[in-house]
Amino acid sequence: MECTAAFGQWVKNTTGNPNIVVGRDGRISGEIVSALVVNTLRAMGVSVVDLGLSTTPTVEIAVTMEKAGGGIILTASHNPKEWNALKLVNYRGEFISSADGAEVMRLVSEKSVEYASVDQLGKYRVDDSYIQKHIDKILALSLVDAGTIRAKKYKIVVDAINSTGALSVPPLLEALGCEVVLLNGEVNGHFAHNPEPLKEHLSQLSVSVRQQKAQLGIAVDPDVDRLVFMCEDGELFGEEYTLVAVADYVLSQRPGNTVSNLSSTRALLDVTAKYGGQYYAAAVGEVNVVEKMKAVNAVIGGEGNGGVILPELHYGRDALVGIALFLTHLSRVGKQISTIRRTYPDYKMAKTKIDRSVDIDLEKVFVALREKYRNEQINTEDGLKIDFADGWVHLRPSNTEPIIRIYSESTSSIVAENLAKKIIQDIQQLR
Repeated sequence: MECTAAFGQWVKNTTGNPNIVVGRDGRISGEIVSALVVNTLRAMGVSVVDLGLSTTPTVEIAVTMEKAGGGIILTASHNPKEWNALKLVNYRGEFISSADGAEVMRLVSEKSVEYASVDQLGKYRVDDSYIQKHIDKILALSLVDAGTIRAKKYKIVVDAINSTGALSVPPLLEALGCEVVLLNGEVNGHFAHNPEPLKEHLSQLSVSVRQQKAQLGIAVDPDVDRLVFMCEDGELFGEEYTLVAVADYVLSQRPGNTVSNLSSTRALLDVTAKYGGQYYAAAVGEVNVVEKMKAVNAVIGGEGNGGVILPELHYGRDALVGIALFLTHLSRVGKQISTIRRTYPDYKMAKTKIDRSVDIDLEKVFVALREKYRNEQINTEDGLKIDFADGWVHLRPSNTEPIIRIYSESTSSIVAENLAKKIIQDIQQLR
């Protein structure tokens, strides 16, 4: 576990605090990987607080509550069951920056790790109370109106995708007076369907919401930092609109600035403007969104993949706080979820990609595109985003594959697709 050892060394070097919180989602390999991580850290003289089965936002909160030097979440997020990985968190309970990540990788490559003597091994403590502590902190937020939610007695279907959403979402909903119908609630890592909470993977939830005559459905990913709602008619609320709806409520109570990434819907800008705030776009990636949120003092932010970040609680995507805020909004408005969805601009997004072949000089292409569309609004913070009057296109090279991702959005699916096609044609002509 070279990366674990390097991270443990980095925590000791940068904080002088040899204490790390560890938690995992419900993946099949989680118990094995956790044992490797925990024992690697202890061999370095790092003491571990093991949350066991937990969620990414819960571990982030636990790091600060424990006053630890950092945290590790064992999860591959929305990826299939055969994958597992480490999410690394600093002493503030936030994902480490790219610069910090580069320093960790330097320690890996140089093998600059110091192990402890047998008399100085790290201590080990199990603490499975943090999901409840997380829920308690959410219920204590002034923005969460638990009384009004309880009065509605919502019936909600939850797809926990055989992971730790089954341990965290139902207790929160029950504390809010909701009746919970739980799907895929056995925490065994054998995901009942593709774990990314997209429309094509949530047919079971759609059917169950209608059969149960529930007021809404909820789906999360395996580590519970992405949140998707299902309307009472079995139609998806839209992952891009999770943040939009939550921001609508938060801004109605506390007007201010908002942030999402460059590939997220323009609807957040529209909602922010309604309350007199300023919308800011950040580079793709939670750490970039958090950095921008701090810089502009945003009251709410996140990503269009269903990620909600409420600074008042912590700087991390958190499906649990997103649920509580959305239910407060829903209970106060007193309308069906599908009706609320229709109050927002109905933008359509298209997502495609092209191979980044060796004959594409990406910098040359971006320069040429900036020149061609110089009369449009251009953003080069993360790849290239071009805002047109009728929509936008965002091009960015993938960090993990030899491809260029192309996202586009407009009020029409056809227009969105045509915007992407036009840019692809431009690229092909520039080769």
